[in-house]
Amino acid sequence: MHAGCGFFFGGLNHIVPKHIFMPCMTVLTTGSLIMELLRYRKGFGWMNDILHFCFGSCLRKSEMDGRFTGNVYYFMGVVITAALFPRDVASMAIFQLALADPSASYFGRQTRHVYWSRIENGFFGVGRNKGLLGFLGGALFCFPFNFLALSKATYFGKTTVDGISKVVPVAVPGGRQAIAIASIALGLAGAFADLCVPTPAITMPKKICGVGMPPFHVDDNIVVPIFSAFACTKIFASLGWTSGVELSKLIVF
Repeated sequence: MHAGCGFFFGGLNHIVPKHIFMPCMTVLTTGSLIMELLRYRKGFGWMNDILHFCFGSCLRKSEMDGRFTGNVYYFMGVVITAALFPRDVASMAIFQLALADPSASYFGRQTRHVYWSRIENGFFGVGRNKGLLGFLGGALFCFPFNFLALSKATYFGKTTVDGISKVVPVAVPGGRQAIAIASIALGLAGAFADLCVPTPAITMPKKICGVGMPPFHVDDNIVVPIFSAFACTKIFASLGWTSGVELSKLIVF
């Protein structure tokens, strides 16, 4: 479900014009946040009942007991990433959320008995209770998709025609080797962002100066796409892909 949502929203960001996608995602995110803020208040228990009925099997115990569900953070991550970064960069970052997050979690669970790979308390809490093998597994899992998507993309470069500088399609700067480097680097970025979010999550204090605070916490559904998009811009720049990279209309075809 996590991966499916990531591909769905990443695909929508890719094909739907930004002036349509952003307002729709903002409404969806705002509605989800309002529901999260209200569902445990008196008179709004029916919201919680509907949520449990529809997604009960997917909810964690903490989400049933009062913490915000991952949905609101997922939507926030998508809308912030789409707002801050170019369309194709944002789409690739959202795809890292779809792939790196669940795969790193899976490989981490499968290798939890390999004690040398466990981070335990982490570095000042960063990466707490996560594993290096899960991180590497998540990064490698992203590689095939990234390589295929970037192989089908169109690359642009600057040229001068009759004294006028123009941006035109060009052969991939660096060739397939550069595509492979970008693919693994982007996977590493997504998996690293997931690794840095500690388990259990860092949460806001229940009260600040006597004022009750909503149960926000540091969530990988926000951290992964934003960090991946930032890393993607740096990766493209370091490879000389500075004039633009446009994903295929069908992304991998």
